[in-house]
Amino acid sequence: MSEAVKSMLAKPIHLADQVAKAAGDAQSYRPECTEIKTKAEHLASLLRQAARSELYERPAARVTEETAQALSKALLLVSKCRDNGGILRRLVNIIPAGSFPRVAAQLDSSIENVSWLIRISSPDNDPDGESDLHGLPNIAQNEPILFLIWDHVAKLHTGLPEARADSASTLASLARDNDHFARKIIEEDGVVPLLRLLKDGRDEGREAAARALGFLARDRESVECLAKAGICSALAKSLKEPPMKVQATVAWAIGELCEKNPDFQDSFAQNHVVRLLVGHVAFETIQEHSKYSVQAVPSEALSLHSVVLAHTDAQNFTPGSNNINYNNNNGTSNGFPKSNAPKSHIHSVVQSAIVNNGSFGVTRGRLSEDAETKAHLKAMAAKALWLLAKGNDSICKSITESRALLCFATLLEKGTGDVQYFSAMAVMEISKVAEHNLALRQSAFKPSSPAAKAVVEQLLRIVRNGVYDELLLPCITSLGCLSRTFQASETRIVGPLVQLLDDREPPVSKEAVIALTKFACTENHLHATHCKAIIEEGGARHLVQLVYLGDQIQIEALILLCYVALHVPDSEELAQAGVLTVLLWASKQANMAQDHRVDNLLPEAKARVELFQSRGTR
Repeated sequence: MSEAVKSMLAKPIHLADQVAKAAGDAQSYRPECTEIKTKAEHLASLLRQAARSELYERPAARVTEETAQALSKALLLVSKCRDNGGILRRLVNIIPAGSFPRVAAQLDSSIENVSWLIRISSPDNDPDGESDLHGLPNIAQNEPILFLIWDHVAKLHTGLPEARADSASTLASLARDNDHFARKIIEEDGVVPLLRLLKDGRDEGREAAARALGFLARDRESVECLAKAGICSALAKSLKEPPMKVQATVAWAIGELCEKNPDFQDSFAQNHVVRLLVGHVAFETIQEHSKYSVQAVPSEALSLHSVVLAHTDAQNFTPGSNNINYNNNNGTSNGFPKSNAPKSHIHSVVQSAIVNNGSFGVTRGRLSEDAETKAHLKAMAAKALWLLAKGNDSICKSITESRALLCFATLLEKGTGDVQYFSAMAVMEISKVAEHNLALRQSAFKPSSPAAKAVVEQLLRIVRNGVYDELLLPCITSLGCLSRTFQASETRIVGPLVQLLDDREPPVSKEAVIALTKFACTENHLHATHCKAIIEEGGARHLVQLVYLGDQIQIEALILLCYVALHVPDSEELAQAGVLTVLLWASKQANMAQDHRVDNLLPEAKARVELFQSRGTR
């Protein structure tokens, strides 16, 4: 028990002794004082028992404060009964008839509160974990949810494994359903025991603790409290350790924390979370051998490969050397042992690895998990990478250097449900960062990169299909953000985006317009080539319709049309579509002309078209 709690208990213990002595010395109201004495002695005994227990500090402070107040009132009352002092003193110390029953009731309430405090702080007194069946303590009558939180946080501190897991699940439910409850759990010191359960609990308890911690991340202030408690390192460590159900919940919690507070991104990166998440995404997705040692093939050969490779890398490593060869050619071919390697040597390597670190057994354990659990972990890992990558240059660089892009491309092609969606969102966030980061574009999305080619191929496939589902919009956005990575010879991109301008769903048309604007804008060094492609695909006609009738996307369509007109003003297709007429009409619309993006662009585009097409408009 902390010294602060012991100090708090000293005052009410001293007061209880004083009340018992004063009540025993009373000369008047003897029956009532005898009752007060009995209650004070009982309360003193309970307080001393509490002092010998490991108390949960938050409710202990409240119980101790209220108990001290009740004892102070009792002491004041019984002190008036100690000395008769004659008739005059009796007249001065008149005691109202209801004073003794009221003080007795307050002492009874304190006895119940202290008894409850001892019970929740001592698991041996409640082996079945049924303390919540004994009713609310009086201290929590006006705020029953506070009692519930206290009860379950106390069980996290002192309960048996099953009780701790149940309490973590209950706290997770409370935090999920109500922001106020989530803040209360943090205020009542619920974070530390949840982290402890995540670290050393059983599988059910660890999973429940991770879920509760994720739900506690309701706002920036809550997340900062979690950070101070050391949640980043705790989640990173749990992400390494099976079972997969726990790892999936931990990955989900990481995503929740990053979504509520982007400041967490770098903290998680420092704890090597990106490498671990990429490993989970890559498992049984691709066979890859990168700086993050991602190796994932749906075969037990993977385990043998990992063990042998780790052993041979260790043998060939020279202390002080920075030249680590991930594709060891000494006795291997493509990283696998050559067929003429001695079987006895391979066998001894595997046996040694099993004995020394158990990695072979861990991988076998992963392979033995059911397909649903594997898919869930993969989806949560992809979601976490998406939210970690959001607006963070260094994390996007780490992800692309691990060649996780190839994983995302494979999952976009072959994945289903959540893992496919979260992969699309991860690619979108990385593309958004790459749009404004030249170094990332050149390293991750260079035209010769197999991973970049695979990603673009899948983005194009989804956009060509044009099915309005959860994948379409992020894929359109990604292609737009990558517009400056495409060479002039790449002619497949613009056409499918232009076709979406005729889509019946406004969100799709709007996203396609925004993406095409990034191809056509002056900042894109191939803007003339892309603008010609937009015209050749029939984009002018669609844009004219959108400017006239596009409602919420009128201005976006007008901006794209201005760029096309500015860069290809002499196009016959523009003349036939009546682009000049549209630009003249738009310049007279207050809501359009006053948009700061249109302010300079529209007059310049109109002037260019008038210069080249004035004869055709007569």
